[in-house]
Formats: sequence, structure tokens, C-alpha cells
Amino acid sequence: MARPRSEDPTGSAGPGGPGSGSADGAAAGGSGTGTAGAGGSIPAPRAGGRAEARRAAQGKGGRGGAGGDGGSAGSGHRKAGGRGKKPERKIKKIVGWTAVGALVLIAGTGGAIYLKLSGNIKTIDSDGLSKDRPPESAADANGNKPVNILLIGSDSRGAGNSDLGGGDAEGARSDTTILLHVYADHKNAIGVSIPRNTLVTIPPCKLPNGKWTKEQKGKDILFNAAFSQGDASEGNAACTQNTVEKLTGIRVDHTLVVDFSGFAAMTKAVGGVEVCLPKVIYEGDINPNLQKRGAQVLPAGRQKVEGQKALDYVRLRHGIGDGSDIGRMKRQQAFMSSMISTVKKKGLEPTTLLPLADAATKSLRVDEGLNSVDKLMSFALSLKNIDLHDLKFVTPPWRFSDANLDLVKPDVDKLWEAIKADRTLDGKDATGEQAAAAPEAPAAPAVTPEAPPTTTAPPARTSAAPIRVAVYNGTTVNGLGAKAGDALKAAQFTVTGVNQAKSTNKLTTTVEYGAGQKANAEKVAALFPGATLTSTTAAGISVVLGKDYADANGGAGTTAPGTPAAPAPLPSSVTEEARSADDDICANTSYGSGG
Repeated sequence: MARPRSEDPTGSAGPGGPGSGSADGAAAGGSGTGTAGAGGSIPAPRAGGRAEARRAAQGKGGRGGAGGDGGSAGSGHRKAGGRGKKPERKIKKIVGWTAVGALVLIAGTGGAIYLKLSGNIKTIDSDGLSKDRPPESAADANGNKPVNILLIGSDSRGAGNSDLGGGDAEGARSDTTILLHVYADHKNAIGVSIPRNTLVTIPPCKLPNGKWTKEQKGKDILFNAAFSQGDASEGNAACTQNTVEKLTGIRVDHTLVVDFSGFAAMTKAVGGVEVCLPKVIYEGDINPNLQKRGAQVLPAGRQKVEGQKALDYVRLRHGIGDGSDIGRMKRQQAFMSSMISTVKKKGLEPTTLLPLADAATKSLRVDEGLNSVDKLMSFALSLKNIDLHDLKFVTPPWRFSDANLDLVKPDVDKLWEAIKADRTLDGKDATGEQAAAAPEAPAAPAVTPEAPPTTTAPPARTSAAPIRVAVYNGTTVNGLGAKAGDALKAAQFTVTGVNQAKSTNKLTTTVEYGAGQKANAEKVAALFPGATLTSTTAAGISVVLGKDYADANGGAGTTAPGTPAAPAPLPSSVTEEARSADDDICANTSYGSGG
């Protein structure tokens, strides 16, 4: 059975857990990263850094501390140490994500550049995906669908990564994996960081030689072993995707893989990224094998980092907090937010965007649904309206199982169910109309029409042109849509259909209308006391029934057939650990005692 390898030659991480210098920083480019040379050359590795530590450790046998690695296990693979991982974060209006967002304005800069960027993109083959996958996300009443993106940070030694701190053995590992859920409204998103040493079941996966593995489960099967299946230098992204889908029950729509050299180049392309540390960091913290403090690498407080120092920051584990991966993940979340903020503040200018886009596309391996500049630009545009505060990061609830992690049930299942139901951390229903790509006139203010007399039916309409209305039941009350449809027909409206809305916990009935339909929508709203009017980009008029209409027509009733129950409120083990992408970069950057 394949088992993950540790990524640095140290022993245990002290009270925080076993040692591992994971490549979490590679996916701090969850916003995308670029290869060496883009936006400037990558500085030579600092003496006494991870590369030197790796060379010094070669030839040593035996194991380090709990979960550490000094030599290979009997199977030729090594076990990942370290503690549970934490989420990553982002910043004010994801202009399509840092790396991918840079592409949005590149199309107009010339055909040569366009072709160059297209030539950079590498594709992940889809033939390794499982045949037994979760269902696709359903569209909401307006036809909008949520999107699930799997972000994988690879610490491959290939492509110039080894001198920057890549893995200490052949192959690659996914020391950072984030499942990013973009809600159907495309105004909210949540990134769930999956700890690399989580105990999981790895489903059958395709190897580079074309053969498929058997399902792997047990107390020594860790999550980041999925990416190592087959020991290919580029990793096994399809196997990781299969494992995430089995773990969460959530279908992944797109997968992106980034690496160290790309991440380093990205930080140089944007002119550095502001970070913050509560303590001074020395060479001995970066490389504990030095057995001495060494020279200062990073000062305490706010500072700007790029290239190797940016990697040192996002990979740092020792010398701060309890030395576990938990604190490192917190710092990575702050870094991601700061990096996106940096791009936004610089403005969308060619001097910033061209090296950034070149770095981004060189660093990415993407699924077939994103393997062109056109596709990446379209994807980037779909994310531009997510505000920093509405991008949250969480780690699934976990507990230690010896040196590794178990996900805590039923808490973690409630998180997966909330995501599948398109619910935000605070329980908000995030289905609904997406913002248009181009600016529009502001939506009409909510209108609360007066209730018609309870003993008098609304006056019959005499207009020659019928007003067509679609009805959606936004509750779990069976038959509510049919009741509303009958009321509309009695008032001489034309009902085009009665359907169940995707969201089933709508509180207030809403009448949605397209361009030129406001006057007709007001006539429809008169049948639904307390309803609000909302303009949309969709044509026609729709009524989405809420709990208020259910209460006025018999109360709770029975659950409509096939209607999923509203997910349970999320436990504090999820919500209290969440971080918004606009949080202060100096806050919450360590874990445990020791700084």
C-alpha cells in the first residue's frame, strides 16, 4: 500500500506533533502560481536551508520522532507526520483569484501573448477519475449552479523545485489540498482545507502504467498518499480528486495543481507580499538539522517577502507556536489573503498582469474544463464579485489519532451537507441570481404590497396580453406550489410551470422579474401579501414561495417528495475556527504555546 512521505528530514515536531515541512505554500497559490523565471529569476537557496538539510540527511536510516522519517519504510514509502492542517484565505473581491484572475485582462494585449499563455497550460487527464462519483450540483430556481474547485499544492522535486525545498524523495505529495466551494450566487465562497495526515479511504486509482489500484483503508492510510500513487513526478491529481469525492460526497468540478517554483515566481511577479510574524525566525527554525540558531531569516512583525523568503514563511513550522502544521496553516491563510490584496491594490495594469499571468499559467496543471486561456478567463470572471469578507476558510473538525488525524463525526458530515445544500457558515441560503458580468442598473428596492382584503379576491385582469408566471416552492410543504398556481390562474395569470426550488428554507416569498416586467410583477405580488420584489437578469416573472406563504396557508404541512431536508446548523467546531479573507494578517498566525 502506498503511504505518504514526510517532507523534511526532521524528527518529531515537539508537542505540536511529528515533523514535516509540508508544501502547503505551494497552494498558498490557491490563487495560482508560476514557474521560475516568470516575473524574475528565483534566488539561489540560502545556505543552511531545506535543500542543504535534505542533502545532509541522505543516507541516514531509521525513523525520527513520532511520525518523522529518517529513512524509508519497508515498502519504499514514508509516512507523513505533522498535525492537522488548516484552511487558507483570500481577499477583497476575488478578481478571479490571484493567478487565474490575472488572465481576465490579458486577452486584449495581443495574439502573441495569448498564444504564449495558452502554450504554458498543462492538462490533467480525466481518464483516471472514478466511475462512481457524487452527482453534479443541481441548479437553483434561476439556473445558477455552485462550483467546486480542488486546489492541490505539489512539492514535486521536478521543474526546479528541489533547491526551493521540494520533496526529499522521488514523486510528489499534496501537502496542501483545499476544496473551494463557490456558491450558486457567486458572491460567497468557502475553502475547506483537508489535513494531509487525515486517515481516509483511498478508492481505486489509475497508475501511470495504466493499471488500477485496489481500495486502500486502514489506520496507516493517510490523505496525502493519494497524490503519491504511482510515484509520478507530477503526482496523481485524479487519485486525490477521487479520494476527496469519496470523503466528502461532493462532486469536484475543476482541479488545479500548483508547485513551489511557480509559487516563488508569483510572489516576485507581484513585487512581494506583506506578511506578519509574532517572533523572529532564524536559520535553525527553517532547518532544525543545523543544531544552532543561525542567522536571522525573518524579523518579527509586518514585512514584505518574495521568492525564497516567501516560501520560508509559508513552510515555516518550527520556532513559533507549538511547531505543528496547525499554525503553519494559519499563516498560509493570511498569506493568501495578502497576496490577492496585493494584486488588487496594484491595479490591473500590464506591468503587473503580464508577468503574473505568465507565472500563473506556467505553474498550473488543470483539468480539461479549464485547459485554455478562454476557459480560465471565463472561470475567473465568474468569481469577480466575491468580496474578501464573504470568502471563508475552515478545517474540518478533527482530533488526534496517535500522530495522525481523524475527522470528527457527525460534525464533519454537517459541514459536507451544508456545502452540498449551498449554505454559508452562518446558515444563509446562498442560492440565487448571480451578478452579471457587466455593470447593471441597481436592483429595484424591495416592495411590500398591501395585502388584499381577505374576503375579496383580487380583481380579474383585463389585459389582452397574458402575464406568464413560473412558480417555485421554496419550502418543504407539499402542495404549496400547486396552491399558489391555482391562485394565479384564478386571477387570470398564465402559469408556465410549478416546480420545487433548489433551496427549501426560503423565509419570505419573492417575486423575481426581468427587464420591463416590474409593473406586471407588482400585479403578481398583490396575490402574495408580504412578498418582496427583486429584479434579475433572467427573463420573465417567477414566484419563489417562502415560509410566510406556507404559514398563511395551513402551516408546516408535509415534506414534498424528493425534497432534501434543510441541513442542520453547523457546530461551533466548524464556525469558531473559520477565518475571513479580510482578517488582519497579524492575527491568528500561530497555534499552541511557544509564540
